[in-house]
Parts: sequence; C-alpha cells; structure tokens
Amino acid sequence: MISDVDLRHLRRCVELAAQALAVDDEPFGSVLVAGDGSVLREDHNHVASGDHTQHPEFALARWSAQHLSPEERAAATVYTSGEHCPMCAAAHGWVGLGRIVYVASAAQLAAWLTEWGVPAAPVAALPVTAIVPDAVVEGPVLELVDDVRALHRRLHAPSERSG
Repeated sequence: MISDVDLRHLRRCVELAAQALAVDDEPFGSVLVAGDGSVLREDHNHVASGDHTQHPEFALARWSAQHLSPEERAAATVYTSGEHCPMCAAAHGWVGLGRIVYVASAAQLAAWLTEWGVPAAPVAALPVTAIVPDAVVEGPVLELVDDVRALHRRLHAPSERSG
C-alpha cells in the first residue's frame, strides 16, 4: 500500500528525473530512505556521459554498500521514477537493500518507447522480481505515471521539451 510518505518521496524522484532531462540526460531519479524515514541520498541518471551504467539506482546501491550496515540496508527503501533495470535490480539484491517503490514499470516504459518508435534497449525490460525473486516491490503508482510518461515523451520528442 502506497502511503502519503511514499508519494512524497516518489514526487521527489519525478523532480530528479526532470532535473536529469533538463541537463539532456535520460529522465530517471531515485531516493534512498533509511528505515527511520530520513533521506540518505538521492540521484538522477548520468548516462549522457556515455557510460550507460550511471543509473541512480545503481549509484544508491553502491553508496549503501559503502556506508550502511547490512541491517540498515535491509531496512532502507529505494524510491524511483522507473522500475529498476536488470543491472540495478541485481545491484539492489547483491547489497541487500530493502523495499523498492517505483512510479512506472519497465513494461510501461518499454511499451511507450515502442509506441514512439524508439529502438529497443540492449537489455531486456524485466520486472525486478525476475532478477531478485524475494524483493519487496511496489508499483506502478498510477497517480504519478502520467508525469513520468511525459518526461520520457519529451526526451524522445525534442520539440516537446519546452512543454
């Protein structure tokens, strides 16, 4: 069940995704929240550099492995504008992070990209649980999906960026 607190963090993820788009990057944003509710870290995509592993979920997983105990990682929640890709899901599972809450699913994003004629990504759009079977995952969050879709639409239709 998605709470008001979850929605607040997810809205921040959408803001971070918009920030990524504003600097000509892909619109993905994520927030890592501790078990006590404090925001530990946030990030957005940095793949425009040419390094397509620079996803925020991957960065948060690496940061948590370096700065949090296994118990703290298990109690944390990763909020994100889009469901983890397989690389990020694997990182999440390997470092033992807790719950994932996302706005738009990988399947939704794949369908949008197909609709807009964007070539398929080199990595399959799989659900997180196909990679980390025991992951606690919630999403999509329908009340914010249109916001995320609009950001991706702007990326793939540059004439719409100002709108």
